[in-house]
Amino acid sequence: MILNYIWVGFLLIAFVIACFQLIVHGNTQIFTDIIQSGFGSAKTGFEISLGLTGVLSMWLGIMKIGEKGGVIQIFARIVAPFFSKILPDVPKNHPALGSIFMNVSANMLGLDNAATPMGLKAMKELQEINPDKETASNPMIMFLVLNTAGLCLIPISIMVYRAQLGAANPADVFLPILIATFIAALTGLITVAIYQKINLFDKTIMGTIIGLVAFIAGVIYLLSQLTKDQIANYSALTANFLLFGIIISFVVMALFKKVNVYESFIEGAKEGFQVAVGIIPYLIAILIAIGMFRASGAMTMLTDGITWLVSLTGLNTDFVGALPTALMKPLSGSGARGMMVDAMTLNGPDSFVGRMSCIIQGSTDTTFYILAVYFGSVGIKNTRYALTCGLIADFMGILSAILLGYLFFY
Repeated sequence: MILNYIWVGFLLIAFVIACFQLIVHGNTQIFTDIIQSGFGSAKTGFEISLGLTGVLSMWLGIMKIGEKGGVIQIFARIVAPFFSKILPDVPKNHPALGSIFMNVSANMLGLDNAATPMGLKAMKELQEINPDKETASNPMIMFLVLNTAGLCLIPISIMVYRAQLGAANPADVFLPILIATFIAALTGLITVAIYQKINLFDKTIMGTIIGLVAFIAGVIYLLSQLTKDQIANYSALTANFLLFGIIISFVVMALFKKVNVYESFIEGAKEGFQVAVGIIPYLIAILIAIGMFRASGAMTMLTDGITWLVSLTGLNTDFVGALPTALMKPLSGSGARGMMVDAMTLNGPDSFVGRMSCIIQGSTDTTFYILAVYFGSVGIKNTRYALTCGLIADFMGILSAILLGYLFFY
């Protein structure tokens, strides 16, 4: 399993760098910092899992109502033409298709708290049809790589941070973020399709991609007509109205089918609790490795090394101030968010580096976290090429973010 080598690599590199810091720079505090970071990361991992317990119980309870009410099956039939092409191993109208659709929709609306439980529900359903319970199936890999791309129509949280730090127009990074995250998602789809020999020129797939491009262009045009306050208000209202509308549709359909709604919720909530407990070791493991890697100074040395290499080529290095966000993004969502806020605090939210950090933050998702939590929730040990494809999508998303930053703000 590639995560095994990555995890060991983080620890060994941290140890080597720490020895260098001790011998060369005389930093006698370095090993203390690393151990404290490990303890802190373990605590953080448990706290995240504890927070997820309630959210997972809530959403898997709601999803169970939708499943028994038949709404998930309706969603599955709606998306079946497209998903049957990119997920050919999933039976037609299988409940997993509905859960995947719900997860992708929640991600696009920026509803992370709803997206994760729906994604874990989809993984559980995909595992049920997986012939090898310890090896990632083709549908699992396609689903997770699209997740790591993190396609999001409205990056509300980033705009909120920019507003809090005094940006003149908090929403000015919206357009480059939308384009960058779409490029990342498209790259992920193409990369996995190549591995799985999926025909991307199929008329259904091409039609869906063209339709999605047209839809995104329409969203861009619509939001370009609104003020920053209107964007924040309308996007929050739309996202949460749709979400609550879905919940009500679940309940109404379940009542129509004479389903015991309360008992169904309790049944699903129990499953959510079990899933939350199951992911704790996987989440803590990846956070400890990342925390020790950062505490050793390896991330700083990596950033400095990239800066030096870029300067040798004669290219502009103004974007390097945003690199810590780019390097942290695949590893830790909260870490990357901290790097983004730090960049805006040091340079100003309307500086080139400040805006670049925001675009990078919104361009992709936390690949290592997603793989650890989602695969860990169903006991997958062999992830095959999932990490490779996810990192390729991340790279294209971050590269696009850097180029778009120069195009829009330099």
